[in-house]
Amino acid sequence: MKDTAKRLHTIDGIRGFSLLGILLANLLIFQYGIWGKDKMEFYSLSPFDSLMNSFLRIAVEESFLPIFTFLFGYSMIMMKESLERKGLKIKRHFVRRALFLLAIGSLHGIFLWEGDILFFYGMMGFFLLLFLNRKKKTLLVWAITLSSIMILLVGLGSLIDGGNADIVEPKKLETYIEKTIDVYGTGTYQEIMDHRNHEDPLGDEAYLLFFVTLFSPLFTAPMFLYGMYAAKRKIFLNPLKEKKLYQYGAAILIPLGLCLKAAFHTFPEASWSDVAITLGGPLLSIGYIFGIALLYCESWASKLLKLFENVGKLSMTNYLLQTVICTTIFYGYGLGQFAKLGVGVGIILGFAIYGLQMCISHYYLTYFRFGPVEKINRIWTYFSFSGRPRMKRPKEKIA
Repeated sequence: MKDTAKRLHTIDGIRGFSLLGILLANLLIFQYGIWGKDKMEFYSLSPFDSLMNSFLRIAVEESFLPIFTFLFGYSMIMMKESLERKGLKIKRHFVRRALFLLAIGSLHGIFLWEGDILFFYGMMGFFLLLFLNRKKKTLLVWAITLSSIMILLVGLGSLIDGGNADIVEPKKLETYIEKTIDVYGTGTYQEIMDHRNHEDPLGDEAYLLFFVTLFSPLFTAPMFLYGMYAAKRKIFLNPLKEKKLYQYGAAILIPLGLCLKAAFHTFPEASWSDVAITLGGPLLSIGYIFGIALLYCESWASKLLKLFENVGKLSMTNYLLQTVICTTIFYGYGLGQFAKLGVGVGIILGFAIYGLQMCISHYYLTYFRFGPVEKINRIWTYFSFSGRPRMKRPKEKIA
């Protein structure tokens, strides 16, 4: 029982930490739009903002969401084992949870913000059922195989197009971004929702999104599978015994991931740059995971980790709350600060929002066990108003 509690604390802490990075990365979308964030030349950044933008691209973007992905796979195995101990049907609970994520993700994406990830996690929830009962070795082989295929395809794609292919015509994209700045910065809620849901710079080439969606499970599956493998191996169950693993993992993977991502952003036109970012993002993610786990071996970090854990326990609620806060700050129906604050101020704002969530989560959990969205999820998943799975009663023997 003690080991299980320790594992849960560690996973909650890592999940809470990942929400900080997800917020900082998402602030680029909140401030500049999902297309505009990758075309910062349109915004005439100051030298300081350019430096901060580079920091986010190298140290944060594409390296915190994979942590969340890893933990999603990890939590699937934890949930499966919990259901097995209670003698409950496994797949029906996972199907219900996936349906809930699809529903809440759809509402989030349609009515609030185009950067939603919950719908995708719901979709992956169905795909990962194929691996739920696989052995540790099978999970690892599939993860490595799919990672290798992805790197090979990215490398071949870079060689074919020279790394310079534009999905959208630059002029068309510029026009779209200019309109986004105007609509998001001054528009009403309805105008912003119409722009988000009905206008797309891809135009006639929007069919490309269908193929991306169709094949995305294969390309994103490795981090889910690595998480499932780690849960099967009981990694993070006992931090003190695994301290050396965390030390070596963090010491090797964090610098390696940062170097690969820095190389991509320094030489974006190089044919190998896409492979560098494809490798660098996940490697840095795993390095960060080991780094946070390593803090669990140090007594001085306990108070900070407790704050991360509180945010992590309310991860879905806090993720959605970030959207509500940020859209209110940046969109026209709120304070209208879209594309006005700058990257540096955005980072400061991100830490302030996260600090507020730490405080709210801490005080909320002194009175309640589950967050509001988590509670609804559990009621639906377990078909129980208490939000707790119903224990299966053993059948009475007939004498």
